[in-house]
Amino acid sequence: MKLSPLTVPYRAVQKVSSLLIAAFFLGTSGTFPREFVVAGAGLGLLASVAYETAYYRRFEYDLTEDTFDIASGVVTRRNREIPYRRIQNVDVSRNVLQRLLGIAAVDLETAGGSSTEGSIRYVTAKEATRLQEEIPRRKARDTEAGGEAGGVTDAEAEADAAATGEERARTESDRGAETLFAIDPKELALVGALSFDARLVGLLLFLGSGSVPAVSGLVPDVSTLLITATGLLLGGVLLFGSWLLGAVVTVSNYWGFRLSRVGDELRYERGLFRRFSGSIPTEKVQSLTISDNPAKRLLGYASLTIETAGYTAGQGESGGSQSAVPLAQVDRVRDLARTVESFGEPEFTRPPGRIRVRYAFRYTLLVGLVTAVAGGVHAYFGLFERWYAPLALIALTPVAAHYKWKHRGFWLGPDHLVTRSGFWRRETKVVPYYRLQTVIDSRTVFQRRWEVATVVADTAGSGSLVGRDAVAYDVEEAVADYLHEELTEQLQRSLQERRERRRGRSLKSDDEFGPDTVASDEK
Repeated sequence: MKLSPLTVPYRAVQKVSSLLIAAFFLGTSGTFPREFVVAGAGLGLLASVAYETAYYRRFEYDLTEDTFDIASGVVTRRNREIPYRRIQNVDVSRNVLQRLLGIAAVDLETAGGSSTEGSIRYVTAKEATRLQEEIPRRKARDTEAGGEAGGVTDAEAEADAAATGEERARTESDRGAETLFAIDPKELALVGALSFDARLVGLLLFLGSGSVPAVSGLVPDVSTLLITATGLLLGGVLLFGSWLLGAVVTVSNYWGFRLSRVGDELRYERGLFRRFSGSIPTEKVQSLTISDNPAKRLLGYASLTIETAGYTAGQGESGGSQSAVPLAQVDRVRDLARTVESFGEPEFTRPPGRIRVRYAFRYTLLVGLVTAVAGGVHAYFGLFERWYAPLALIALTPVAAHYKWKHRGFWLGPDHLVTRSGFWRRETKVVPYYRLQTVIDSRTVFQRRWEVATVVADTAGSGSLVGRDAVAYDVEEAVADYLHEELTEQLQRSLQERRERRRGRSLKSDDEFGPDTVASDEK
């Protein structure tokens, strides 16, 4: 199958747009003759069209019996075969121009990878919708077939969760979608109000630095006194503009955000100028993270991140992680989290009270270090007349230590481990026992002196690669030993229960063949 023919002009204009901008600045600067700049831009446009034509002719994709195949490359040929059962989800995105042209971008995310495995630029909107529905259907079929044949390991079976009749039902086109969350105008406005985009600051500094002659020539010569007098005003305008830009970008990104359940799959869509849609397979969920900060807690709001193996819902093309729910009232966030994973109401066990002394001591050392640096700068450069002022912060170290201790803890539920940590950015992580990969017990030299340890519950999620696992900080050594043993036992127990449930579903499906078949088997 081929890309949309509109791929050629769209991609060509995309690449030449930056060249045209550069040609404009070069032509207006007088550095090069305008005829030379125009000729260069024309040759660049022709080269871009020729390359994109070759790209279009040599790009092919196909849905085979077991894999999704992509063949691409103009100079270097690349052939990829992506098994359906390894595809996490299919994301479709369309900006304003793409919607006008009737084309869409399709991204395939696979388990165990934090970046896009396959990208298709671009197909018709109808074809993108077909791929988004057909690939999950074939994945469910292949996963079920693999589970029945027994050709996968236990680890793979747990990672892929053998398909059931419910999975087949969710791929049926007549299955209705249940709306779990839809962002309301108040929440969307608050998300925008809490956003800030520094790109405007960088752009204005670049334009005013003299690097662009066409722009810098328009700036009149003014006195130093006038620059000083207007500095604060311009700075305020710049900050306001950056905040306004961040608010507009954020609101446009999360405009119309909606999270729905279709069978055993969560589907999301968002975006005003560029529309995103994708899916979150619930059987792939590794952990949930409810995050907030002092301002959000004061207003009663929080965010929710749903993380799957190697992929986080809503991430962009660059693989950056974004919140599944950007901002909502904390009760709505918790209810939604319990809809995905029924983990109950946690009762956290905090670190031992004496550990607050350790935290206060660490903060005191930090204050001492800052004071020493300020004193050194004062001694050598004469700056910071009151270099000793940071010492006043020592009075606040007990308060900071208390709040650090207060917002840490863990809870062992019937089916989930829940941890909490952080004050300025507090994260509550929910991890199903059957999603645990390893349990790590670490004890530094200083922790051993305080007879405490840290227990890390590692999952297959991409967040674990950057140190965002569920962690129980500074627990008693005896409690750490108990946690390590209990989590390991819970992992094995939950895996066994899931195997038995799958076996029961398999036997139940066998009963659908009828009593005659069973009787013949008994003979």
